[in-house]
Amino acid sequence: MARNFELLFDSLGHFGRYQAWVYFASVFQSISCGIHYLASVFLAVTPKFVCRAPGNVSSVLIDNSSSSRIEDAWTLWTSTQSYILVQLTSGDVWELSRCSRAKRENTSEFSYAYSGNKTDFPCVDGFTYDHSKWHSTIVTEWDLVCQREWLAKLTQPTFMMGVLLGAVIFGDLADRMGRRHIMWFTSTGQFIFGIAVAFTFNYISFVIVRFLLAMVSSGYLVVVFVYVTEYTGTKARTWASMHVHAFFAVGVMVVALVGYLAQTWWVYQICLSIATLPFLLCCWKLPETPFWLLTAGRYKEAQKIINTMARWNKVSSPCKISDLCSVEDGLVTSRMGDHGSSPVKKHNILDLFRNWHVARRTITVWLVWFTGSLGYYVFSLSSVNLGGNEYLNLFLIGAVELPAYIVACIGMDKLGRRNTLIPFLIASAVICAVVMLIPEDFSLLTVLANMAGKFAIGVAFGLIYLYTAELYPTVARSLAVGSGSMMCRVGSVVAPFCVYLSSVWIYMPQLIVGIMAFMSGLLTLMLPETLGKSLTNTWAEAAELDNNFSNDKNSENSLTDHSGPVLEKVEMLNREVHGIDG
Repeated sequence: MARNFELLFDSLGHFGRYQAWVYFASVFQSISCGIHYLASVFLAVTPKFVCRAPGNVSSVLIDNSSSSRIEDAWTLWTSTQSYILVQLTSGDVWELSRCSRAKRENTSEFSYAYSGNKTDFPCVDGFTYDHSKWHSTIVTEWDLVCQREWLAKLTQPTFMMGVLLGAVIFGDLADRMGRRHIMWFTSTGQFIFGIAVAFTFNYISFVIVRFLLAMVSSGYLVVVFVYVTEYTGTKARTWASMHVHAFFAVGVMVVALVGYLAQTWWVYQICLSIATLPFLLCCWKLPETPFWLLTAGRYKEAQKIINTMARWNKVSSPCKISDLCSVEDGLVTSRMGDHGSSPVKKHNILDLFRNWHVARRTITVWLVWFTGSLGYYVFSLSSVNLGGNEYLNLFLIGAVELPAYIVACIGMDKLGRRNTLIPFLIASAVICAVVMLIPEDFSLLTVLANMAGKFAIGVAFGLIYLYTAELYPTVARSLAVGSGSMMCRVGSVVAPFCVYLSSVWIYMPQLIVGIMAFMSGLLTLMLPETLGKSLTNTWAEAAELDNNFSNDKNSENSLTDHSGPVLEKVEMLNREVHGIDG
């Protein structure tokens, strides 16, 4: 049956004018997804800070260099483990540290050489921050430092929890309600919640609104991938689906650019959210996919879209639904009815474990999703700590994905999905081992190795989206990609905590990513190759991907035995009619 559906692209073109319009209109919004996923890199940045002095400062001393204001002395304060010595207009001398402050009993000595008595006090007056790079962040806005530092560190994990939930919810809804309606809802939600984040009044409201923003951003990214996959033929599907992630990477680069230009966190957030606006003006014109309409039994609507595609692509004689279904026109016409709809069997997450073969496939795919996300965010989140310019580092960490996706596309078309995925997973494991062997003094080599690791994991991470969509049938494709994205977000939730483990051992994050990547590469050997094979529509067709047929005749017989959902419905109607006649 899948081959019959693919006749649609043989007739109308694999990537004609109509598909190009639908593709670029829909994937533009992926830029916004990349923006919101990495926005916290500069939203929650922690600048240099010390406890605020309990009065007006008249003199500042840092490493025997004096100044009249703390704001002028930040460049001199290179070690955050030491303290800043200040003298107030009242004559009191205070030692200001990051999370405590001490008052000297003897105020006659204004130097670091002091051995007299002093009294420690908590930072009840707040903190003084270095505003030379960032005028304000959520850290400086709500004092998320010292005992409240863990709140700042939870910003990215809580966002990814929303991404995790949104991937499952909207992936399932897209299979039930259609791709188009979910894309409308999630894209509108991105704009509304994105702007709302800038007007939150405390940390709790900030986290709640960002959680909702994460849900709709994740939902759109999951559904748009399935959407463009079902609108492009096999000859263009690899490049079209892979470059959805290229637009996501552009979003990461936009974050670096806007972060450099807008150094106030709420202005920064508004500027990032405006990127969603152009898509909202055209998203209402996007049609439903013929694949979903045919699977749902809404043949009349599917025929209208096919006719529209034919006009745009300048095809004189568009194919008919009866040609796709390999049945007589009269049977399909009689099945359409006034509304062209029929009940659709509902699927849930348990269908991805319906038998041992499907369960094994799902577990392996989920592990690759988890590993790809873990490595992706470990390399990305550490980019601002590589030394040098933080904005340039993040820009490059996004830019390195673009050639990675080109390499992935070439590899998938020439070598196959599985044969490209395996070596790059293993390569990322090897690169993690290399990073562990580089001496700490060789910072340039460390930066280059991290970029290479991001490149390798970027190939695997981008490839798994298309590979997952091809491994599962139409009736559960969005659910499969959504659940895979759920595991992906589990990895992204774990990634920040994995980075924090560097305090235990500096190379602990690389060790974890390397082990997971190596295991995933080995398990991928059990997955079937999908290069050049049509998208499947039923579980029976999906199961046949694991079989090795000796000749094309056996393959054709097998496809005939496992017809798609439309033909099954027509045959059931025939049996019902024959029963009545008898």
